[in-house]
Amino acid sequence: MYSLNLFLKRFFDIIISGFALVLLLPVWVAVAVAIKMDSDGPVLFKQERRTKGGRVFQMYKFRSMVVNAEGMGTGLFNYENDPRVTKVGKWLRNSSVDELPQLWNVFKGDLSLVGPRPCVKYELGDFDTLNKKYKKRFEVKGGIAGLAQVKGRNENSWDEKVTYDNQYIEDFKKQGILLDIKILFETAIKVFKKQDIYEEKADSSMDDAEAAKLAEEEIIRLAHLPDEETITM
Repeated sequence: MYSLNLFLKRFFDIIISGFALVLLLPVWVAVAVAIKMDSDGPVLFKQERRTKGGRVFQMYKFRSMVVNAEGMGTGLFNYENDPRVTKVGKWLRNSSVDELPQLWNVFKGDLSLVGPRPCVKYELGDFDTLNKKYKKRFEVKGGIAGLAQVKGRNENSWDEKVTYDNQYIEDFKKQGILLDIKILFETAIKVFKKQDIYEEKADSSMDDAEAAKLAEEEIIRLAHLPDEETITM
């Protein structure tokens, strides 16, 4: 049954992403023009991410920040009123339209419509030495949407997200493709309500750069705790 659900999952991914890529062609064009008129730089933002088995791939998004934003300010973290976000980029992020190019990643097989959100290549530190809890989320392909996102999106800590990701893996074995359909519907509601778009600081008294540095260090620390010290499900 699990093998059948994996086949249905991939079939569902190909059909939906292929149909959406064609149907949304006018949106691609309109967004591309808006981005080019708003700021200098490419239309698409490419970033190395990790998917099933830790494999690294190029993930695509519509560019919503200034060029080389990853090397400025808060790095990978995006707090509210981030000065690196362009005017058009703010709308793209609020509406989640910036994520649409990932449909091409789904069609190619890098991602699934539903699965753990793929982390940036270096975000969790050394992949080979991740503890069992953090490595488990790489048993399946990453996804555009996921259980962690419908349970709180950026409101959750990385450790909470990993717990939900691992729960998704186990729940999919029992519920199959029906779980993915449920998560997609709940994701659509989240996007419509524009909930939990920005990350939250662990300490509101810190400035953005300090909070981002602390959060980055904590993520890597948790991801490499000895297995007997990790939080189990």
